[in-house]
Amino acid sequence: MGTIFGPNDDSAPLVSKRILRKLSGITNAENEEAGGAVPASSRTLSTFSGVFCPVVLSMFSVLLFLRIGFVVGQAGILETIGLFLLSYFILGLTVLSICAISTNGAIEGGGCYFMISRALGPEFGGSIGTLFFFANVFSSALYTTGCVEGLIDNFGVGGYLGEDKGLPEGRWWAFLYGSCIVAINCLVCLIGARLFARMSVGILAVVMVSALSVIISVFVLNSEILVSIPKTNMLVYNETTVDGPYINGSYTGLSTITMRGNLYSNYTKDYTTNKQLSFAVVFAVLFSGVTGIMAGANMSGDLKDPSKAIPRGTISAITFTFVTYIIVSCLVAASCDNFLLKNSFGFLPDINLWPPFVITGTLIATYFASLVKMIGSSRILHALAKDNIYGILLSPATKATLGGNPWVAVLASWILVWMVLLIGSLNEIAELTSIFFLLSYFCTNLATLALELASAPNFRPTFKLFSWHTSLLGCAGTLVMMFFINFIYASISIILFIILFMILHYRAPLESWGSISQALMFHQVRKYLLLLDSRKDHVKFWRPNMLLMVANPRSCCELIHFVNDLKKGGLFLLGHVKVGQYQEVTSGDPCLDEMPYWLGLVDHLRVKAFTELTMAPSVREGMWQLIRIGGLGAMKPNTIILGFYDNMLPQDSFQKKEIFKEVKYANLELKEVRTKFLSRSTSDRQMNPSEYVLLMKDCIKMGKNLCLARNFHLLDKEKIIKSSETYYIDAWPVNFTAPHTRMDYNTTCLFLLQLACVLKMTNNWKKRTCLRVFLCIDPRQDDTMRLQYRLEQLLQLLRISASIHLVAIDNCLQYLGSDSALVQSGTESQETAYSDGATGAPTQQQAVTSPKDLPQNYLQAVNQLLVDKMQGTAVCFLYLPEPPSDSTEHMRYLQQLQILTDGLPPTMLVYGQSLVTSTAL
Repeated sequence: MGTIFGPNDDSAPLVSKRILRKLSGITNAENEEAGGAVPASSRTLSTFSGVFCPVVLSMFSVLLFLRIGFVVGQAGILETIGLFLLSYFILGLTVLSICAISTNGAIEGGGCYFMISRALGPEFGGSIGTLFFFANVFSSALYTTGCVEGLIDNFGVGGYLGEDKGLPEGRWWAFLYGSCIVAINCLVCLIGARLFARMSVGILAVVMVSALSVIISVFVLNSEILVSIPKTNMLVYNETTVDGPYINGSYTGLSTITMRGNLYSNYTKDYTTNKQLSFAVVFAVLFSGVTGIMAGANMSGDLKDPSKAIPRGTISAITFTFVTYIIVSCLVAASCDNFLLKNSFGFLPDINLWPPFVITGTLIATYFASLVKMIGSSRILHALAKDNIYGILLSPATKATLGGNPWVAVLASWILVWMVLLIGSLNEIAELTSIFFLLSYFCTNLATLALELASAPNFRPTFKLFSWHTSLLGCAGTLVMMFFINFIYASISIILFIILFMILHYRAPLESWGSISQALMFHQVRKYLLLLDSRKDHVKFWRPNMLLMVANPRSCCELIHFVNDLKKGGLFLLGHVKVGQYQEVTSGDPCLDEMPYWLGLVDHLRVKAFTELTMAPSVREGMWQLIRIGGLGAMKPNTIILGFYDNMLPQDSFQKKEIFKEVKYANLELKEVRTKFLSRSTSDRQMNPSEYVLLMKDCIKMGKNLCLARNFHLLDKEKIIKSSETYYIDAWPVNFTAPHTRMDYNTTCLFLLQLACVLKMTNNWKKRTCLRVFLCIDPRQDDTMRLQYRLEQLLQLLRISASIHLVAIDNCLQYLGSDSALVQSGTESQETAYSDGATGAPTQQQAVTSPKDLPQNYLQAVNQLLVDKMQGTAVCFLYLPEPPSDSTEHMRYLQQLQILTDGLPPTMLVYGQSLVTSTAL
């Protein structure tokens, strides 16, 4: 039997008027959600009335009155005791896990689903809640089938009370009776469960009296009694010659001979399904009858002291029921012959002092259990819908009456229970019910095991009998028995659970409950970060770890998306500096206040990035902080990306619909994020050109690769992805400010080629783009064939698939003058280029050419050349010359970069100073 106390349920009926509120859907959990705490005066139930009685009632129904003889007859008393020991071992370990959760802090109302979901988060809570829902649906169908079986055995043709004129029998008649019972249950649920709640104390008394009468009758009735085998047992009647109207089994009274006949197992066919029985099938039937261990936990909102009552009441209840089942099993084995036990499931009324005791107990216990399980399943479904676990899928189930009765959830549960009745046989339904409950208990044990292994400091249950060993044993026991019962059903159910868990992990709403998955990930990440040793870094496994400095994300969303692609599984940090004096802040931390908006931005952009905010007197000092402390352990940024410094008015990326991706759940709505980051103008800059160049120098001085991004507001990645045309990624491994070094593939050139290749390898770019590498030559002096061959060899050595395009730059070089040192390519320069093929070591960076040595018309000619060659280019990578040390040249340096890149498509200026490629195995 089960309960309906709160959003989750696995258990039994109520025993006080306080529970009427829960039966009608008004729970303390709902009061809390409305803003009120559970008043102390409402907690009236003691350990006995609130925990012990519901658990005992939930475990005394079908098994005790209809299947105890079946189990003993098929398995024998020795295996039966073993089955009970195994079942209660699994139940006991799960109870320890429940007790650990229930004693880990204050407990309010809401039942097991509420307790587990709030303790472990929406992934475990939602998946376990779903399993409990289906377990209760199957359990309600199981008890309904048991009630129908009791009706037919006692009121059918040939039944104890039916004689020759009773209820019609047959599969579809049984389905009709079950449908009527389920319809009555649905009606009671829709009206409100108060109709039968007042009878809970009487039902408890009837069930206990019925169980006690079974024990007393065995000691009082010592003479032999012939018990008729029911006509529904066609296996016996078709295979046996009948002298009279019935075939009989024997009740012998307490007898050692009878006990010896029932000592060992002797599995035969089940007369209700005509299938061969086995240890696994009998265990499934037995286990399905003792699955009410969470009844007490579901009463958490009504208990005076739930942290003490739940462990004490639950453990004492399962101990009491275990002893009772062992006693009844031994008495039945010692008093009824094996033929009777196997061929008559409802024989107990025939061997009772007053048969109506057992008949009444059977019908009331099974009917009440089926009703309670239906109410319980509807409450679980209603709770899942209210928590928005499955979004719009379960949104109709949130509807309830003014009294809080979830009528949509009731109708859904009724339909599912009615469909399960089509299975027909109680034993077959029991098999599926056991699978669901075992999987539910496995998940409960797994969740508490995860809590323990995560070493969360706040997981300190006062229940001392729990440890990770008990949870592990519980997981192992439930998992083994699931596969033992039915390998196919177990496999399918576990696969479905894993899929369900993963869906909830990625799609569940962000709640304030806390999530065990976050604790586990923290534990594992910390462990592996400690193992990640920067001293063991090797160039073969280099990957780009990017720090993108962002002044205002409103003007650079396209660049954020681009860097998210370019990182290729590396680290991506969004860095922002709030300029100001922290000493002048009167209250709070401005960075902490702004962090939720940056996290919301990352959510809505759907990029895999971390955010780092800091406050400093200047952007330069703030960037020092971010470069030094950004990342964690060996995961530090190795490449700094800055936006280009020019006079162009910032573009508003937020106006583009394709920038933001659909986010189902987020802490902040997109409207709030848009409002936070206002548009800015060029006058809002917090540094001058000289400070910007010093930023670049600082990055290089701190050993970081440097990139400058320009014109990325022109990047339309969605157009590239959806277009049928081919776009190009262009790489220009030549320093245009020092054209005499154009044949020297130094560190920057190799870094530039590496970035272009990495971008081409990403999923969003590899199908729609081609990589082009441009070789700049002077036809008047250069050996074109030899230079092209050397570049082909280099690309082959680096395993970069690209097409090589020759570009004559003699028209540009003419502006430098024929005698200028900038024009001299020289064979000596060509011979020094990239010679160490074994290690991939590049040549050293060339000496920096002074910006004043470059005529403006030369730069304009180069710019025009680039514009002409970049038709259909999506992104281009250019060589970034090292910034000058002379502060008087900073402005000229930026102007030259601006002339060089005017009118180009999205451009990344690249400066590299660390090895990023390897030719060795």
